[in-house]
Amino acid sequence: MIGFQPTCMHYHIQLTSFEAVHTAVIRSRVPMKELARFVPAACCEVWSFFRAAGLPKPGRHVAVFLDRHGTVEVGAEVTEPFTGNDRVQCSQLPAGRVATTAHFGPYSGLGAAHAEIRQWCAAQGLQLADVSWEIYGHWDESWNSDPAKIRTDVFYLLADTED
Repeated sequence: MIGFQPTCMHYHIQLTSFEAVHTAVIRSRVPMKELARFVPAACCEVWSFFRAAGLPKPGRHVAVFLDRHGTVEVGAEVTEPFTGNDRVQCSQLPAGRVATTAHFGPYSGLGAAHAEIRQWCAAQGLQLADVSWEIYGHWDESWNSDPAKIRTDVFYLLADTED
C-alpha cells in the first residue's frame, strides 16, 4: 500500500490493489438527483430476489458508477456467480489498482469523499478510469442515533498506464 499524503485534509486516501468481487445488481441509467432513491430500492430488490430464489444471503450493498452518463449497477456482494433474471444480473466489482478512502457520516456527504479522491489523484499525477464504486457497511443499530458512525468505502479504479 502506498499511503496517505499530507495534502489530503479530510480523508485518508490509499492506493491499493482490489480483487474482483462478484455482485448481484440492477443496472440502469440514473440521474444523479435520483440516486438517493434508486440505490436503496435496487438493493432491496436484489435481496428480495435472493430470498425468493433460495440463494445464499448477499453481502454488503454496492453502487458502481460505470461512466459519466449515469450508468450504475446497484445491489450487493455475492459469494459466487448465479443466474439472474430480467432485472437482477450477475456482475462484479473490477479488479485493479484503486485509490480508496473511508467516509464516515451520512450518505449525503459522500460527494466530498469522491471529490477529494479525484483531487488527490490529480495532484499525484494518477489517471482515473471511468469506474468508481461505493461499498456500504452493514447497518449497525448505533447509526440510528449517531449517523457520524455510518461507514462507506469509496473506490476509484486507476487507468492502466504504460511506463
